[in-house]
Amino acid sequence: MLDIKRIRQEPEVVQNLLNRRSSEYQIQEILDLNERQRQLESARSRLKARSNEISKEIGQKIQSGLSPESEQVQKIKEESNQIKQQINELEPQERDLKTQIQNLLLSLPNLPSESTPVGEDETENVEVRRWGDGYLPENSEKLLPHWEIGEKLGILEFSRAVKVAQSRFVNLIGMGAALERALIRFMLDQQIAAGYLEVMPPVLINSQSLTGTGQLPKFAEESFQCNNDDLWLSPTAEVPVTNLYRDEVLDASQLPIYHCAYTPCFRREAGSYGKDTRGLIRLHQFNKVELVKLVRPEKSAEEHEAIVQNAEAILQALKLPYRVMELCTGDLGFGAAKCYDLEVWLPSSQAYREISSCSNFTDFQARRANIRFKQANKKGTEFVHTLNGSGLAIGRTMAAILENYQQPDGTVNIPEALHPYLKQTVIRES
Repeated sequence: MLDIKRIRQEPEVVQNLLNRRSSEYQIQEILDLNERQRQLESARSRLKARSNEISKEIGQKIQSGLSPESEQVQKIKEESNQIKQQINELEPQERDLKTQIQNLLLSLPNLPSESTPVGEDETENVEVRRWGDGYLPENSEKLLPHWEIGEKLGILEFSRAVKVAQSRFVNLIGMGAALERALIRFMLDQQIAAGYLEVMPPVLINSQSLTGTGQLPKFAEESFQCNNDDLWLSPTAEVPVTNLYRDEVLDASQLPIYHCAYTPCFRREAGSYGKDTRGLIRLHQFNKVELVKLVRPEKSAEEHEAIVQNAEAILQALKLPYRVMELCTGDLGFGAAKCYDLEVWLPSSQAYREISSCSNFTDFQARRANIRFKQANKKGTEFVHTLNGSGLAIGRTMAAILENYQQPDGTVNIPEALHPYLKQTVIRES
């Protein structure tokens, strides 16, 4: 959530930054409502001050010997009652204005950082670097897509998953399930070794948690809701892990906080029908290892680069070709001030596809979730900066392995980094 004080004090700066995202985001209504709310607050404060004065006057009159029923005292009491009535009328108006302002603030995205490239859509994202061109498989144009490979090997099963659930679900069979488990363990081991503390959070989360990280209210249609409870299926471990610290004031000595978490993730993928309808790229349920950081504001840019490197390390260990893309303002996620996407090479489509998104949210999520920290020698508190990144999406990693490691005889080699986690080095037809 944006800082209302900054909106009020630097309206042109805030509006110009929002315009880099889209002209649809406007702050004038917030400014108008905030001005009305502040006028009401000022009027209410004056009335309360006068009410306190009257209470003292009544006490003084009675102490001087006047009867509480005297005309003078009754006249003052009448003024007091009128003031209380005015206050009672103002308070709900003020509450209503605050609610309207809060709802409008919740609908605004984060401000892009000054270093985020300006652009209208994904076509204007900026490539930062590539890695692993030497690992590109030969004769890529003749290679099969991962869903065909998986079905031929008997490790991916889509038709029965439709029977059990609906489309965009998958059954992992035999070595498919084993490879998934191996990837989860490998990724967690790597990130724990890099300094992250593992968390296994709830995957049913409440509305306040989704609001805290920015999924609600704007993206309610993207998530699965449990209608009989205030609970939702988690779309990403970012939500429960960040909200572990909601409404807390941390000691500065606790920062930085690094967490990694494996969870199943659930997304409706609303608005994406017709895209990636086959295979593992866009499922309603998928597994992911997530990286989450809570850091001091002055460290967040440095920590952002580090979290990207932590995600890259997985792809490099698996020897999967990828590139790093810096997202432009028009393609930036709702809560991010700056974001890098890691895109892995999929030979069947002759294209790089997103496998990790690493975002710096600055204080945007911390304001929504009220996560602050206090330094020993300073008065007051500050909002932490939050960051997260996929480390990585498991299904997309499996898709990349199947396609990049497929062999002419139909088998798939298992990356060397996973050999300690599996009892075999090649996946053959079962």
